[in-house]
Amino acid sequence: MNVIGMEAPLIIEAKTTGSNSNRNVTYSPIDTYHNVFIDKKDLILAQIHACERLLKYTNDRIDQIILEKEIADLKLMLDLIE
Repeated sequence: MNVIGMEAPLIIEAKTTGSNSNRNVTYSPIDTYHNVFIDKKDLILAQIHACERLLKYTNDRIDQIILEKEIADLKLMLDLIE
């Protein structure tokens, strides 16, 4: 079976977890309906969009710094695979 493209965009939710000294960003898919194959590029783009959505609504300065760094790292990875 050839999978050319995804029928629906991949929607991922981002969360910051951990203590103040060791915070991370974790991801979880919201809708996994008929996603047989997920391209790396699509996954990274979905993670960037999830971080940007979370950044828009966060008030915590530490979370803002973590999310901005995560977005920069994801954009670098996207540049490297293209």
